[in-house]
Amino acid sequence: MTRIAVVGVGRVGGAIAYALILGSMAKELLLIDIDVELREAQIRDLADVGYACNSRTRVRGASYRDAAQCDIIVFTAETMVTRGQTTLDFTCRNISILREVLDATIPFKSDAILLIACSPVDLLTTLAQRLSKLPASQVIGTGTFLDSARLRGMISDQIGVAAKSIDIHVLGVQGESQTVAWSAATINGMPIDKCVPPKAIKRDELERESMEHSLGVTRARGTFPMGTGSVVASLCSSILLDKRNIRPVSHWQPDVECCFSAPVIIGRKGIVGTILFPLSEAEELEIRQAVEGLKIMVDRVDGTN
Repeated sequence: MTRIAVVGVGRVGGAIAYALILGSMAKELLLIDIDVELREAQIRDLADVGYACNSRTRVRGASYRDAAQCDIIVFTAETMVTRGQTTLDFTCRNISILREVLDATIPFKSDAILLIACSPVDLLTTLAQRLSKLPASQVIGTGTFLDSARLRGMISDQIGVAAKSIDIHVLGVQGESQTVAWSAATINGMPIDKCVPPKAIKRDELERESMEHSLGVTRARGTFPMGTGSVVASLCSSILLDKRNIRPVSHWQPDVECCFSAPVIIGRKGIVGTILFPLSEAEELEIRQAVEGLKIMVDRVDGTN
């Protein structure tokens, strides 16, 4: 029996659960949260969703130990971004939550996939990789998947080409230092520079608008519940159905000993392959510089252990 656990059932966790039920992703969906009243309310609400759309997914509450035995464990537990809150305070709180939950959940079953869907995603995915005791291929962060989808849609709107025909990835450390891989972008398999006039795509403007879009939603809502729910559902589908889709997700990079986003093949065992992705020298430099900043943060966190 296929089972998915969602740890943390606030706005993001609820949206993820909703998307998973609509897609009938699993036979059982387990919800875990320290706020039992909230968890039970979400279960009742989501049960109605299942009845209304004839989903085959059954929803129930569970413990951390139950979660550890699921096929996929989606970690969404995090503090909300509030006005006046510093990035350091937000990060420290989420690190503490991650550690507490993993301590309560370990050991995972040997073939479980741990999916990190909270911020800062690369730092938390790196810590989850180190603490979970799972193989590197089985710990995945949502990374820049949503950013890539958003940019693809914005390009589609700007040039009038269907988004599904556009292939472009946002890579590196998710957030203000992420990198758009324009040099590898294609439209229907053709290099974007060869099939679209140079001035048709306003690259700097698109990157700025995409980032402002992200910051605006964060300021207003604190999270991206619907967008995150959609990319998590897509990743779960890729895993459970062994689709072998290529996705830009955060994962362990052994040469730098931390996690950041690069395109990989997603299948039933998690990351089942990597993709050689040619980048320009400028893009590679941007990613290296961002990763150096991430490593400094990881080292600081290690120093507090």
